[in-house]
Amino acid sequence: MADRFDSQLDSISQPARLAFGITPHATSEIDPLPKAIYVGTGGNITLRAADGTADVVLKNVASGQILDVRARFIRASGTTATDIVGLA
Repeated sequence: MADRFDSQLDSISQPARLAFGITPHATSEIDPLPKAIYVGTGGNITLRAADGTADVVLKNVASGQILDVRARFIRASGTTATDIVGLA
């Protein structure tokens, strides 16, 4: 199948070219660094943004929401949301 957009440079504003499951973890960094996070089943998400120096908790994230955040870590502790997908 031909990709008509294959010759265009990828950027943060371009649609994701990769989707992958994210399992929250205490210390593992997300690789590759996603452009955004999709939340399948809502709840709280404890994360550290790409340029952050501390974790933050996003409370009551709705199911089916896309978060425009480049998360370097999604922590197991404090995260109750599930079915999380990285969009890169």
